[in-house]
Amino acid sequence: MCSRYDLTTPPEAVRAYFGYRDTPNFPPRDNIRPTEPIAVVLLDADGERRFRLMRWGLLPHFVKDPKTFPTLFHARSKELPSKPSFRNAARRRPCLIPADGFYEWTGPKGQRRPYYLRPEPPHRFAFAGLYENWSEPEGGVIDTATILTCEPNATVALLHNRMPVILAPECYDAWLDMKDVSAEEPLAMTGPAPDDLLEAIPLPAKGGTKPKAGTKGTGEDAKKKSSEPPLL
Repeated sequence: MCSRYDLTTPPEAVRAYFGYRDTPNFPPRDNIRPTEPIAVVLLDADGERRFRLMRWGLLPHFVKDPKTFPTLFHARSKELPSKPSFRNAARRRPCLIPADGFYEWTGPKGQRRPYYLRPEPPHRFAFAGLYENWSEPEGGVIDTATILTCEPNATVALLHNRMPVILAPECYDAWLDMKDVSAEEPLAMTGPAPDDLLEAIPLPAKGGTKPKAGTKGTGEDAKKKSSEPPLL
């Protein structure tokens, strides 16, 4: 369910695509994991898009000790209006999480096969995210974020029963500015991606990460490969 993703697009191209005014110089990363710093796009108090680095794993404001609280690197979109861990962030702190693609695994335990899922070139897109500014007892602040998930589309359903919410570019503005909407309105933007949006590329069973440029894959390829014994 997208516990790994990548962002290797050059910083200037990410900035141009998402339209924030900061000029960060972050390194390319092809295997981003929970609890690591991730790129986040949000609106500041003036309504302008800004870039931030945040910890992947939401800490709601009410958490007393993060060591005893689970790592919330995913949030089910249907739970946004009701679950205390996400309700406040959904109304006040939505964000975009830039990515080039993400990984899913399929197969029996001990023989799982990774797949890399991405849209057509230029590959970049945004997960729907939420963020929180968690205050430490000592007075410091930790910025944390989570990725929303939903039911899978036809491509991802061959590999997993959930998928990350991938926002359509025309929804970016509406997602980032939800201060005057009802708690239910964001749900309209958090359904599965179109069935033809992503291609699924099989990777080596061991040590597989992002495929080389030019590698092709399809949903049909995922269907075929998921029935084959994984490579050892």
